[in-house]
Amino acid sequence: MRWSQLHIPTLREDPADADAASHRLLLRAGFVRQLAAGHYSMLPLGMRVRTKIIDIIREEMNAIGAQEFLLPCMHPAEIWERSGRLGTVDVMFRLKDRKGTDTVLGFTHEEIFTTVATELASYRELPQFWYQFQTKFRDEARPKSGLLRVREFTMKDSYSFDIDEAGLDKSFDAHRAAYERIFARLGIPAIVAEASNGTMGGKDSLEFMCPSEAGEDLVATCPNCDYAANLERATSALPQVEDEAGPAAPARLDTPGVRTIEDLATRYGLAADRQIKTLVLLVDGKLTLVLLRGDHQLQDQKLIDAIGATDIRQAQPDEIQAALGALPGSLGAVGVTDLVVIADVALRGRRNMATGANTDDVHVTGVDVDRDIQVGTWADLREVGSGEPCPRCGAALQLIRAIEIGHIFKLGRKFTTAFGVSVLGPDGAPIVPIMGSYGIGIERAMAVIAEMHHDEAGLKWPVQVAPAQVTVTMVSVKDEAVRAAAESIYAELRTSGVNVLLDDRDERPGVKFKDAELIGSPFRISVGSRDLADGLVEVVSRRTGERERVAVDQAVKQVQALLAEAQA
Repeated sequence: MRWSQLHIPTLREDPADADAASHRLLLRAGFVRQLAAGHYSMLPLGMRVRTKIIDIIREEMNAIGAQEFLLPCMHPAEIWERSGRLGTVDVMFRLKDRKGTDTVLGFTHEEIFTTVATELASYRELPQFWYQFQTKFRDEARPKSGLLRVREFTMKDSYSFDIDEAGLDKSFDAHRAAYERIFARLGIPAIVAEASNGTMGGKDSLEFMCPSEAGEDLVATCPNCDYAANLERATSALPQVEDEAGPAAPARLDTPGVRTIEDLATRYGLAADRQIKTLVLLVDGKLTLVLLRGDHQLQDQKLIDAIGATDIRQAQPDEIQAALGALPGSLGAVGVTDLVVIADVALRGRRNMATGANTDDVHVTGVDVDRDIQVGTWADLREVGSGEPCPRCGAALQLIRAIEIGHIFKLGRKFTTAFGVSVLGPDGAPIVPIMGSYGIGIERAMAVIAEMHHDEAGLKWPVQVAPAQVTVTMVSVKDEAVRAAAESIYAELRTSGVNVLLDDRDERPGVKFKDAELIGSPFRISVGSRDLADGLVEVVSRRTGERERVAVDQAVKQVQALLAEAQA
């Protein structure tokens, strides 16, 4: 590669609207350009990094016996109707073709791979691991942070088909191990965290999370053991609360002007952990009371997962008053028999509690949850807080911000059942295969690597994914000796298989050095007339900043040794 022949439109100033470091630097270094919100053009240097990421992932997928496919990204809507997801996914792009046929752009490919699986015939063909690199489309409400949250991106998505749960467990573990190797090779630190399956269905999933202030997720981690969980799934070992028995029946307490948990605690001495918080929600169109301890917050995804809901919103004041006879601030579930009541498990067995009386400006005290409230469903609904005890070892949990870099799911038989996939078992009886689903976003992986490997001067790519492992800089293109030496080193590096970029531009040395730092090649060989007069060139490590003057005829061997050490 010669810099003079490549399109590398570097910028001297940070783009005004770039928030994340990866967004700022990938734009400045000329790797990407924004077409529209959430849509990016990948330029030559970006393509080189993207290709290397794909190559690493492909190697690890092939190593576990996976087979590569390429399936369409535009799908008949009818296929998504069969799985039940057409009406439940709000990020799906929808369109009609010229015949008026409803069509969608795939935001994932479970349904489409399952249509291929209908040709599986015998248990002897299982397990199967199938994967692809394909464009996904998601109508994100708020695309942000460059490649971290976009509307169009490449995903490596893979799918496993097994005879039974034991087989799925093995396939899941094989993918987990492959993902751990992939992220290690990409230079991305990864925490494996329990996660919600969301709209995917199934019973278990794990997210691979990279700690970063640019992340949108919070992960609860234990410093003492290996427990980690996304906040949508995290739990903790709350200490048991010993309540006094309380009165034989709830007692009325007039509370004029009380509208919040804090008001009741401050003005009447009823601590938040002795209060029952009542949330009124429309869950799939049905008015529902959700109960939590007064000092706890609802984690929405936990509620969705607990009851399999698809649509949840807060009830409006007029809806609440029509159903309960009071406005927010005085609501409770005591004596309510005609509404669905869902309670957090932290309230189970609690006594002598306080809650709203469903009369404005009135509460009740002495509430025994088991005696006075008809709870229809108990579930873990609350959001875990920092410092709470780890559910495994009791150490204080920490909440860290992180970026999701991969997600693996145990899907179960939702899709194979919907599409009529079955194989003949050993006894000749039909068996519905069980599925797993496994995803990595390619451009997001590129952005996360950039988030993890940069400084104020620019990017610092790991050797494995760098667009060029070495940049050879001609300090002065007009000096024939400099040009000859740089060309010789460039040719020798290429012949030895090193991915090398020759900066042969007629630019000032300072511009070239800054650009080399900005694009992030792991090593730079600078060929200048002053050093060359002594038979030397300068070798610079981008990661450490170390500089070494070496003999011209030793420069290639020195860089090869440094590359080998960096990849060890």
